Amino acid sequence: MFENFSQMMLELFATSLWETVIMVGVSGVVGALVGIPLGVFLRLTDVGGILQNGPANKAVGGVVNAARSTPFIILLVAIIPFTRFIVGTSIGTWAAVVPLTLAAAPFIARLVETALREVDNGLVEAAQSMGASTWQIVCKVLLPEALPGIVAGLTISFVSLTGYSAMAGAVGGGGLGDLGIRYGYQRFLPDVMLAVVVILIVFVQLIQSLGDWAVRKLSHR
Repeated sequence: MFENFSQMMLELFATSLWETVIMVGVSGVVGALVGIPLGVFLRLTDVGGILQNGPANKAVGGVVNAARSTPFIILLVAIIPFTRFIVGTSIGTWAAVVPLTLAAAPFIARLVETALREVDNGLVEAAQSMGASTWQIVCKVLLPEALPGIVAGLTISFVSLTGYSAMAGAVGGGGLGDLGIRYGYQRFLPDVMLAVVVILIVFVQLIQSLGDWAVRKLSHR
């Protein structure tokens, strides 16, 4: 399939793949840095949590749910002024990172909260009986015990972000999605569209395989 592509087209594929890696990688990492603390907060303030606080939990949970329920393509367009304020433009790879991060953070938060729910309450109670502080319980009990589930959730998030990044390409976000739209669809080059799909499938398989490997390692630590 690739033998019929010109050198320029192959360079476009390489550039677009790198842009996709940047979009998914940066938004996933930043989304995790925001989403994991959010997930911990939601678990701690939930019913039965060690910092149970109904109003705070509902307020933060409502914001998280609102962000999660907004279709990505609408979020992408709705925050254009904010995106332009953050990165100085609403077009390109780094402009796409902003809405991708905002989409990833609440999604990760709920996955982290779910993983933390699976931690045996007996471990938390034992830590409390020994005088452990909230910070110690979070860092030495909750997060270590829930780590395989959190990594599995992050893997799902990175896979979802790959699809979102392709969608961002439809509105000038760059990456493989942009390449597929501009050349595969608008210029009627089915080989380009097929190549983009194949590369995205391989990319997602690599993410999933790496995530599954990490979960297995952590589960048998």
